[in-house]
Amino acid sequence: MKLPAFQDLIIFENDDYIVVNKPPFLATLEDRALNATNLLALARQYHPDAQACHRLDKETSGCLAIAKNPEAYRHLSMQFENRQVQKVYHAVAWGSHAFQDELVDRAIQPGLKGVAKLAYKGKPAQTYFTTLEKFGRHTLLACKPITGRMHQIRLHLAFLKAPIVQDELYGGEPLYLSTLKRKFNLAKNTEEQPVIKRFALHSYQLGFTLLNSETVMVTAEYPKDFQVLVKLLRQHG
Repeated sequence: MKLPAFQDLIIFENDDYIVVNKPPFLATLEDRALNATNLLALARQYHPDAQACHRLDKETSGCLAIAKNPEAYRHLSMQFENRQVQKVYHAVAWGSHAFQDELVDRAIQPGLKGVAKLAYKGKPAQTYFTTLEKFGRHTLLACKPITGRMHQIRLHLAFLKAPIVQDELYGGEPLYLSTLKRKFNLAKNTEEQPVIKRFALHSYQLGFTLLNSETVMVTAEYPKDFQVLVKLLRQHG
């Protein structure tokens, strides 16, 4: 992937924090892949003392907070630990769902090879879900995780039988334009590509308290692939 200029990703900045709109397919921290660039490495070229205060899955886009100094890092890390950070994600799920502050309270156990599962012996995990828009066989949802477990939103939506589009790890199928448009014609000798090539999850808002006790709420616009997905569902869903 073509690396973005770090400055172009910044959606909030003060003396202590930077919040970026993380692009999909860019790891937050060092990836297992050799020589793969990550967001923190880009941040440190911009500000040498940068520390990521949390992480997003590689495919997830949206709000990611970075501290510029150790005091800021500790301050926000404690807010994450004490569940004082407001997090709102948007997801496009399979199925027609009418959720209104629907709570899923199911423990999660991280497994081997980057796969987690719901398990009674796992760590407590709670997420609230609210429907934003319905498009026939798909629904745009606001997801508010209270805890921060591995793959929490993805697992909890699978539990609700609302798996995320393209999240094949947890039961979400790819979405093709041919299933939305009746008169869709694919060019000869070409294979149809999914509308979105990653699971459709975006960290839309992040709210936390600054060192001066002021609160800030940062909103990240949808990246292009997520915008296209929602636009096509509005037109054809």
